[in-house]
Amino acid sequence: MTVSPVWAKSPVNTNWRGWAVKGYDVVAYFTLGQPTKGAGDYTYKWRDATWRFANAEHLAAFTADPERYAPQYGGYCAYAVAMGTTANIDPVHGWQIVDGKLYLNYNRSIQEKWMQDIPGYIEKADNNWPKVLE
Repeated sequence: MTVSPVWAKSPVNTNWRGWAVKGYDVVAYFTLGQPTKGAGDYTYKWRDATWRFANAEHLAAFTADPERYAPQYGGYCAYAVAMGTTANIDPVHGWQIVDGKLYLNYNRSIQEKWMQDIPGYIEKADNNWPKVLE
């Protein structure tokens, strides 16, 4: 019998560079209403991830209240978390703000599924989080 180690997933979904949300500025979703790439000059280390921002104003807003701007479920695909697992995200085509919270999804197709029952998927995902990291 072979035993493989089980690695817990990180509480924040990062890319290979350690960037949260693939380097996109999470504050911009709220202030500009669109995905915006962050810049190397404006970064903040929070929850073992590097968060990038488009400008100093967005960096200051995040550092003052990261919980307000950070995506739900650590930036993992909200639909996947609702289904009891985790998946990567598409920060350009798979995002939505609901009741002042940022939700990210895997791609445009999954985003469309998510939009068919947002309250139901949020309830399921809330019940599964953070157990899906185990």
